[in-house]
Order: sequence, then structure tokens, then C-alpha cells
Amino acid sequence: MVNEFLILMKQELVITFIIFVLLFVKLNNKETKNETLINFVNILLALNLISGFFMIREGDLFGDMFHTNELLAFEKNLLNLGTLIISLQSYNWLKDHKHVPEFYILMFSTLLGMFFMISSNNLLMFYLALELSTIPLAALANFDLEKRRSSEAAFKMIISSAFSSGLLLFGISLVYGATGTLNFATLSTSFTSNPLNIFAFILLIAGFGFKISAVPFHLWTADVYEGSPVSVTSYLSVISKGAILFVLVSVLYNVFKPMYESWYNMLFIISVLTMIIGNLFALRQQNMKRFLAFSSIAQVGFILIGITGQSAEGNASVIFFVMIYIFSNLAAFGVINLISATTGRENIDDYKGFYKTNPGLSWVLAIALFSLGGIPPTAGFFGKFFLLLAGAGKGNYLLISIAALNMVVSLYYYLRIIKAMFMDANENPIENVKAGWLPRLAMIICVAGIIITGLASGAYNYIHSLVK
Repeated sequence: MVNEFLILMKQELVITFIIFVLLFVKLNNKETKNETLINFVNILLALNLISGFFMIREGDLFGDMFHTNELLAFEKNLLNLGTLIISLQSYNWLKDHKHVPEFYILMFSTLLGMFFMISSNNLLMFYLALELSTIPLAALANFDLEKRRSSEAAFKMIISSAFSSGLLLFGISLVYGATGTLNFATLSTSFTSNPLNIFAFILLIAGFGFKISAVPFHLWTADVYEGSPVSVTSYLSVISKGAILFVLVSVLYNVFKPMYESWYNMLFIISVLTMIIGNLFALRQQNMKRFLAFSSIAQVGFILIGITGQSAEGNASVIFFVMIYIFSNLAAFGVINLISATTGRENIDDYKGFYKTNPGLSWVLAIALFSLGGIPPTAGFFGKFFLLLAGAGKGNYLLISIAALNMVVSLYYYLRIIKAMFMDANENPIENVKAGWLPRLAMIICVAGIIITGLASGAYNYIHSLVK
């Protein structure tokens, strides 16, 4: 029994062990150099990532409230990989920070909550895990303690999160009142499309919508992204959103499958609004973090198209796209993080003439933007192709046509930044920035991921083989 517990909860236990190690480091009277601590944590993260691919077993714990299998372990490994990349990218920012142990403790705490959320097999456990993954994020958003807008970002995030959690908890209480159970397996057979259940489901969708920044629940996103440190913004944009999307697909496909007609119509409307509004607001942005905030909102609209397919292909396409999104978005945020930490400049106009002073970083950012825009042969093209293909499987060609038009619009604002970097002149360009070997390694991983997953079909085939 103990061996089964250790194997099934291996990934969660490793994260918990790392948190305790960092607590002991913090409580130690001896001062530890930031560079030493960052390198030590990165080694632990790398070992955690490697361990996630071994001794994978399907099973349940805690009275079927916790479930894991090979697919869920792979999703957790994607989040582990993204967290490692963010940690590598954060070196220039963290090396001079006063609270490095606290940063990692909060980040690993929210990651632990995401792991429990992905493996939750009960609505109550899902809610508790969601809170564990959300509350430390508000503290991380306020991690630039000397900056007022960082405190403002944390305040807006905690208020919006509290509101969305309230909606979610109200929906869960109605589900329990109507069915008498919170277990996913039992709900899938007892949940029917009566008015009370539909209202409860709308509340659940609203709660999920806040977490993934889907329109009309997106209003907090840009302000929080802009006010937070770049490392926290990239974590919010990729890791937090990816975990919620994994759970959303699982819940819709396995728990609320009998209500497919109802939630298909909801996702249809939300997807269209999210793509259009995300793109229109992205066109107007001047701050790079706000720009990527609205870009990420538009990307969620494309992901929802894949979810509407309600098929193995839909599930696989969402996971595949999240993997590509990790590489693409973190490549872009890696450059922005380095420039922000070194020069403090974050506006799009600051990147005019960027290629003349930083050609290597310019190409990393350009490849990331090409992938986010869905330009072949980058991985982003194939990610969006599989999402649209999954959505087209149900014959929703109107939705596919709207998505295609929005892809054309998105090309404009991605290419606008590339034009600024390579073609526009700047009297005060960003000076040449020397990246340390850790941020450089993170960028190499991201660019390699964008190119390899775009040219090799094995990644999608592997994910599809895991989907049951």
C-alpha cells in the first residue's frame, strides 16, 4: 500500500520535497548566494522533470478522489518543463532579488495545486486544488514589492479570483444538491439537462472562463499581466492556463458528456467572442506584456474550437497545442524578461532596430511570434491546424471560417513587432544585452521545441496514443 502511494503520487511528493528543502534553506541562518540557490533549484527541477517519465502507473487514491494515469503524468511533465524554462529565464531578474527562496516556494506551491487539480476525480478536491494553485499566484504577482503597479496587479487578481471561485463553488453546491454526489464517475451518469443543472453548469463554465481568460471573463488579464514581474506573467500565461485547460477538457469530456449540446453552444459563443475581442485589443497595445496578454486571450479562442470537437482528436489537439504554446510563448517571454531585467524597457516601440544590436534575441522573438501566429513550418501552424481539424470533425464550419479570418488578423499584429525589430529605425535602440548561459539554454530549448514539434509528427501521435 505504501509503495502504491509513493508511485501514484510520485510527482506531487517530489514537489512537496522541494518545497520543504527550500523552507529549510530559508530558515538556515547562513546566507546563501542567489546564484547558488537558483542553480540548485534548477537542478532539482531538472531531476523532477526526468523522474516524471519513470514508474508511471494508473490508479486511484483517497477513496477515488485522486486519479492518475500515463496521460495525466504527461500533462504534469509539460507543466514541469514549462516551470523549468521559466526558472532558467528568471536568472537575470532573480540573481539580485532579496526573496529568491520565497519566490520558488510560492511557485512550487501553486504548481503542487495544479498537479492535484489535474489528478482530481472529485469536484471538492478540484476546488481545493484550484485554490492552492491560485492564492500563491496573487503573492507572486506582487513580488516586485517596490512597484505600485505590482501591488495593483495582485489586488486585481485576488479580487477576480475570489469572484470566480465564488461562482465555481456556488455551481458545485448546486451540482451536489441536484445529484447528491461530487464524484466525477457518478456525475457522468446522473447529471441530466434539467434547468437547475444547466444553471449550475453555467456557473462552472463562468469559473473556468475566469481562470483561462475567456471573454467575457477576461477583464483582469491585461492589467495583471502588465503589473506582475515578467517571470510571473509568463507563468500565469502558460503554466496556470495550461493546467486549467487540461482539467476543462477532462471535465467536459468525461463528466458533462451528457450535456454536450448545451456546452457546445456555450463554447461556440465564447470561442468566437474570445478570438475577436482578443485580436482587436491586441492590435492597440503598446506594452509587450499587455500585447501578449491579449494574444493569449485570442489563443484560448482557438483552443476552445478544438474542445468543441468532443473526440480523442479534440483532446489530443488541445494537449499538443498547449505543449507548443509553452515553447512559443516562453520563447517570447524569455526575450522580454531578459530585456526588462537588464534595461527596464517593455514597450513595442523600444524594440525598433532591435535586430541591429541584438540579432540573436531578435530571431528568437521572431520565431516565437511566427509560431504564435501560426505561420508554417513552425509548430504553431500545426497546433492550430489540429485544433481546427478537431473542430471541423463535428461539422461546425462557421466556427472554422471565423477562426480562419481571425488568424489573418492576428498575423498583422505579430508581424508588426517583427517589422519594428528588423526594419524600423530607432534613435535610442536597446543596447546589446548579454544573456547568461541559463537564459540562453532556456531559449535554445524553446526554439528547438518550436522547430522540432513543427517538423516531426511523433509528438502528436504519442499524445493521441495516450488519449483513451
